[in-house]
Amino acid sequence: MSQPYRDYEQSRKDKLIMSHLPLVKHVIGRIMVELPPGIDLENLQSAGILGLVEAANKFDASKNTQFKTFAYLRVRGAILDELRRNCPLPQHVLERVAKIRKAYRDLPAPVSIEALAAATGLTEDEVSDTLSSMRLTKMISWEQTAQPNGLTMVDHEEAPEAELERWERHQALCDAIDSLEPRARSVVIMYYREDMRLKEIAKVLGLSDSRISRILSSALFEIGEKIRAKERSNEGTLASTSSQF
Repeated sequence: MSQPYRDYEQSRKDKLIMSHLPLVKHVIGRIMVELPPGIDLENLQSAGILGLVEAANKFDASKNTQFKTFAYLRVRGAILDELRRNCPLPQHVLERVAKIRKAYRDLPAPVSIEALAAATGLTEDEVSDTLSSMRLTKMISWEQTAQPNGLTMVDHEEAPEAELERWERHQALCDAIDSLEPRARSVVIMYYREDMRLKEIAKVLGLSDSRISRILSSALFEIGEKIRAKERSNEGTLASTSSQF
């Protein structure tokens, strides 16, 4: 590889990084409303920039994917990894997490927010708030299953069986979203498909940021239960429900 070509490639990557720096702030802004106080924003921003640099280094324009879409998941993933490494959840939230996990495993499927509240002695809002915190500690985020525009990531070099499996899961995801009550469905669509921040959604719906966060957490939990129920039905067996936690 000649030096001029290497210089050209580095210049191209640098331009991608510089022109998409606002994406890092956008992703952090979407996450911040769900975080407890005291989080080091500088660390999150550094992690997001590293994710952006990694995206620029790995981006292949020949695969007909927009760089913003490609970088979004990597920036968010890098930020979530930083949060998980520092475990930002206070002790009382960790105690609630333990209660909810135990109740979830003991309850018959499909599990609801109401059932978890009754089994743990927490309020439904406390359950929703805890589920929101738990999303930050999971190794795989919901956004790794779906793109911000609602479309799943498909590697076109995958075997047809793998593509079919992904398509079936995407269809189950769409069906689960469609079955939500109207307000919850609107929140999910605005947050993931329209890429709106929780503050923006709150203004549109005339609700508080915390209420929107709770609606989103409850909706994601319900979506997960509906998908698992459909998978169990397709398999013809009652599989273990421990995977959600």
